[in-house]
Amino acid sequence: MIIDFSIKNFGPIKDEVTLSFEASNDKKLNDYYVVEPIKGVRLLKMILIYGSNASGKTTVLKALDLLRKLVLEPFDNKTRDFNFDPFLFDEETKKGNTSFKLNFIASGTKYLYEVVFNKKAIVEESLYSYNPNKSIVYKRTSDLGKQVTGIIIGSKFKLRKELNSLLEGATLWNNTVLGGFLKANIDFPILKDVVDWFKETLKSMVSPKSDLFSLVFNELESGDIRTSDILLLLKKADLMIDKIICEKEVTVFASELKATNEIKFVHKTKESTNTLSYNQESMGTQRFYQLSGVLDMLLRKECIFAIDELENSLHPDLLEYFLRVYLANSKTSQLVATTHFRELLMNRDMLRNDAIWFTEKKKDGSTDLFSLADFDSSVIRDTSSVYNAYKIGKLGAVPNLGDYYINLEGDEKDK
Repeated sequence: MIIDFSIKNFGPIKDEVTLSFEASNDKKLNDYYVVEPIKGVRLLKMILIYGSNASGKTTVLKALDLLRKLVLEPFDNKTRDFNFDPFLFDEETKKGNTSFKLNFIASGTKYLYEVVFNKKAIVEESLYSYNPNKSIVYKRTSDLGKQVTGIIIGSKFKLRKELNSLLEGATLWNNTVLGGFLKANIDFPILKDVVDWFKETLKSMVSPKSDLFSLVFNELESGDIRTSDILLLLKKADLMIDKIICEKEVTVFASELKATNEIKFVHKTKESTNTLSYNQESMGTQRFYQLSGVLDMLLRKECIFAIDELENSLHPDLLEYFLRVYLANSKTSQLVATTHFRELLMNRDMLRNDAIWFTEKKKDGSTDLFSLADFDSSVIRDTSSVYNAYKIGKLGAVPNLGDYYINLEGDEKDK
C-alpha cells in the first residue's frame, strides 16, 4: 500500500507536493476507509482529487505511472531519453532535475524509494527499508560525463562483489537499479519483493481513453476474475444483462492464425431475449463493464489503481454505486482517482475530509496540492456543505472565468 508520494519539477508541478494516504485522527467512516497494514500505520483506501482543468490533477497520476515505468520498463541502450517535461515556466527548473519519493508497504515491510532524474539519465536513486529501523538497501549515483552507474549496497544487505558488479553492469545510466535488476541474473530477494510490488500491486494508470477490454478479458480467461462476479455487478447496475459470453475467435490472416477476443451480453426482458456484441453496447455499459473488472480486482487482490476522470461515461448513480461497493468490500487495495463530479461532495455520509484532495494553479502557473483536511473549522465544519464551499470557490481549485460576452465584430482598428 502507498503511504505517500512526493513529486518535484514534473510537468506543471514545480515545488514539491505530496499526496498522502495516511489517515487523520478523524474516526468518521473508519471501518470503510482505514486499513492498518502494519502496526501504527493507518492508511486510506481511497483518495479523490478535484480541481479545474489544467490544474495538475492528471499530472499526479502520470507521475505515479512514470515511476512504475522507470522500474518495470528499463531501456535497452543508453541513448534512449525519457518522455516527459519538467516545469517549463522557470529557467532554473527547465534545466533542473525531477524527483519522486514513494513511501510504501510491500510484504509487510515499509520502504522509502527515491529517484532523481532528467530526460537523459537517472542522477540519484536510493531504497530504504524499515524493519523495524531505517536501513539503506542501496544507494546509486551516476557519472553523467562517463555515462556509468555506481551502486553501494547497504551493510545490512550483503551482496557478493561479483554480483554487485553484475548489477552495476545491467544498470545503464538511464535505468533505475530496480530496472537493472530485472535484466541481471542475480538473486537479491529484497529487490525482487520491491519489483514484484511495482508489477503486481501498482497497476498502470487508467485514462478516459484507456481500453480495459483486453485486461478484463484476460483476467476472466485466467480465472483471476470470475464471470459471475462481473455479471452480479452488471445486474445490480440495472443494465438488464442476464449473461456474459466470452469467446476467442481464431481466423487466418496472411497464412497466420489470429485470435480475437470477443464478449457478448445476453439481455433478457419480459418480452424477449437478445444477444448483443460488446461494440453494440452503449459507451456507458462498456465503461461500467470494464470498471467492474477493475472493481473485482480491487476487491479480491491487493492492488492499487489510479483512474483519471473516474466518472467518464457513467451516470452519477453508477459512479456512487461503484465507490460504495469498493469502500464496503475492499480489504487491502487503494484507489486514487481524479473527478469533476462535484455533486459527489454532497454525500457527507460516504466521504472523509482527508480523502478529498484538490489541485490549484498558482500565480506562477505551477500546481499546488492540498487536502480538505488541511482547512480549519473557520473554513469548513463537520456540518458544512463541502459541495457549496467548493462551488463558490471557498476551497479554491476552481477555474477563474471571465464574463460571458465576446465582441464578435472585432476592433474597428483591425478593419
